[in-house]
Amino acid sequence: QVQLVESGGGLVQPGGSLRLSCAASGSFASVVAMGWYRQTPGKQRELVASISRGGSTNYADSVKGRFTISRDNAKNTVYLQMNSLKPEDTALYYCNLGRPYSVDDYLPGNLWGQGIQVTVSS
Repeated sequence: QVQLVESGGGLVQPGGSLRLSCAASGSFASVVAMGWYRQTPGKQRELVASISRGGSTNYADSVKGRFTISRDNAKNTVYLQMNSLKPEDTALYYCNLGRPYSVDDYLPGNLWGQGIQVTVSS
């Protein structure tokens, strides 16, 4: 059974940085595709960044140039480096394991991490 375990959240001042990690454990046959989402109370979960099995990345306009998604294949771990953080980045962040069918595109799957809080405040 595959599980996703997130880490790295916390409280940071505006302009600061955090790195989130999402480690996939269990049995799966290939390099993972992953998406990072965030959600605030009363709003829908939004896709922040994604990486396909082939390594293609995509970002929401609100985080382009500030966030970077990357992957360590040996560790089956995907990272979200968040720089120049703003108060509006405050949210619960979730990782999602992408479907294995596509190499070039991230397609959302059914498996989610438990969620990790990121708070940007002075």
